[in-house]
Amino acid sequence: MTFKEQLLQGIPAELPAKKAYPKDANRAPKRKDILSVEEKQLAIRNALRYFPKNWHKELAVEFAQELLDFGRIYMYRFKPEYKMYARPIQEYPAKSMQAAGIMLMMQNNLNPAVAQHPEELITYGGNGAVFQNWAQYLLTMQYLATMTDEQTLNLYSGHPMGLFPSSKGAPRVVVTNGMVVPNYSKPDDWEKFNALGVSQYGQMTAGSFMYIGPQGIVHGTTITVMNAFRKILKKGEIPAGKIFLTAGLGGMSGAQPKAGNIAGCITIAAEVNPKAATKRHEQGWVDVLIDSMDELLVRVRTAQENNEVVSIAFIGNVVDVWERFDKENIYIHIGSDQTSLHIPWTGGYYPVDTSYEEANRLIREEPELFKEKVQATLRRHAASINNHTAKGTYFFDYGNAFLLEASRAGADIMAENGIDFRYKSYVQDIVGPMCFDYGFGPFRWVCASGNASDLDQTDEIAMNVLQKIMESSPEEIQLQMQDNITWIRDAKKNKMVVGSQARILYADAEGRTKIAEAFNNAIAAGKIGPVVLGRDHHDVSGTDSPYRETSNIYDGSKFTADMAIQNVIGDSFRGATWVSIHNGGGVGWGEVTNGGFGMLLDGTREADARLKSMLFYDVNNGIARRSWARNEGAIFAVKREMERTPNLKVTVPNLVDDNLLEKLF
Repeated sequence: MTFKEQLLQGIPAELPAKKAYPKDANRAPKRKDILSVEEKQLAIRNALRYFPKNWHKELAVEFAQELLDFGRIYMYRFKPEYKMYARPIQEYPAKSMQAAGIMLMMQNNLNPAVAQHPEELITYGGNGAVFQNWAQYLLTMQYLATMTDEQTLNLYSGHPMGLFPSSKGAPRVVVTNGMVVPNYSKPDDWEKFNALGVSQYGQMTAGSFMYIGPQGIVHGTTITVMNAFRKILKKGEIPAGKIFLTAGLGGMSGAQPKAGNIAGCITIAAEVNPKAATKRHEQGWVDVLIDSMDELLVRVRTAQENNEVVSIAFIGNVVDVWERFDKENIYIHIGSDQTSLHIPWTGGYYPVDTSYEEANRLIREEPELFKEKVQATLRRHAASINNHTAKGTYFFDYGNAFLLEASRAGADIMAENGIDFRYKSYVQDIVGPMCFDYGFGPFRWVCASGNASDLDQTDEIAMNVLQKIMESSPEEIQLQMQDNITWIRDAKKNKMVVGSQARILYADAEGRTKIAEAFNNAIAAGKIGPVVLGRDHHDVSGTDSPYRETSNIYDGSKFTADMAIQNVIGDSFRGATWVSIHNGGGVGWGEVTNGGFGMLLDGTREADARLKSMLFYDVNNGIARRSWARNEGAIFAVKREMERTPNLKVTVPNLVDDNLLEKLF
């Protein structure tokens, strides 16, 4: 069968032969054995409903074994034989070009060069799934290949509920992931519901099909690291020869060493999984691969002496690095961590003084002991960081729930008031006040033709648009504008592309709209092929996350999720091709509500109208909320936007004199 025929058939007519799992695959950790016998029977019953009854006897045994071996039913037998990658949009069988664009993005998320655990349909973060199983993938592709522009596909945590009549202006796909009733949103609830096959963790851009490989976070990390150094260095001083120490190279975290290179420092990223570290080295995302602490010390000292810009992957536990550098008096200028602490008990963070293999055994066979070792490691980790910050190291939480889980482990991580953390998150200290409050966030696009030349042209278009905007930009956003002009100018040289021909930069509503409009004009003129627009959920408006995206909201509303829900609803009727809303993300299940969108530009007038309406709202919904929280930059940004757009009317806060409040109670 051809590729198109396979997509169109959905669940195959004949039962395919059982497959053996590839031995060299980077497998997802085995999940908890959390179901009762009755619940395991229910999980099998749930899985079998995708298939004809005459297959059930054979598949029941196989699925039960998968549940035993992996803690999940992935239906690996049904994984298609064709290669998984983002093909040019015209290669997809589709009645709707918008649907073809969605298929392209789904396959990009599952491309082995992009995905962390592709056999299990997991894109990044250890659990960020596109689908729960391969049957869901097959059915979804069939629906997308046959739908019209007057139908909408509803995806319930990866399950394609069906095609519903709608309108051309409606989204082609509406995605919900993990949207459980709030009282059932603890980590073990996710384990249970996912094992039953009724809910999944979509992370942020995994379950919404907008992941573009590590490039997405390379840019955000570059902005973060550059500005972290700006906070501690003298004006005009450069980061060359100065150390950025962090951990994680598996999924999103794999971007850190390249970002450090672009920022111009020495980056040391510790990673316990040798396969993950080696993969990043082979991809060219990290310069040096080291598995000996003594060798690491020698290499770092050499880099310091020569004021080098170099990235080093250390195969080992980051706690060993923090502690040994303290003992050897190696000064760390900035430090962070990007291990997957949103899933601390299932392989997101590994205990020190335990081999990687032994730790994985403990996850499966002795989960309580594993948890004890992880929490002991977090206490050691925090204690060593405290030793370094006492010497002047600037440490920030990188939104991975490090401080949250360290506090739960009893680490010395709290401020004197016993309420706040000793260290701020990067959003509180850097990205929030400098970028999000002014409307700048991670705008991204994918050239659906698959042509590198299209990406080159879009880079040039975007740079020209930003340069034009900067000519009249106020002083408050000149630095943000220049950082992103520099980024897009050097993006090709820095070899950002993994998987699809994609790009990202930080832009505000004006920048996003004008760039998208210029793209659509170029498509209409036949200069480039169709373009898919999107963004990271880690943005101005799409995500309510009290320990990350909205950690610089101080009016008491950071634990509310109105903004994210308003965002996904508002985007859906303003022209998005697809919308998504998720429980969970980079900081954990039950800790965040986040939403995203995708939009296909095809050069039509309709696309031009949609992009202007939707992109404007997608940003300014968040600026309005941040302004109401009394964030200074957001008040400036929303007032400026109302002057630029007379039809926008936003409630602006009246500021209160602190002296009035001091003696009231």
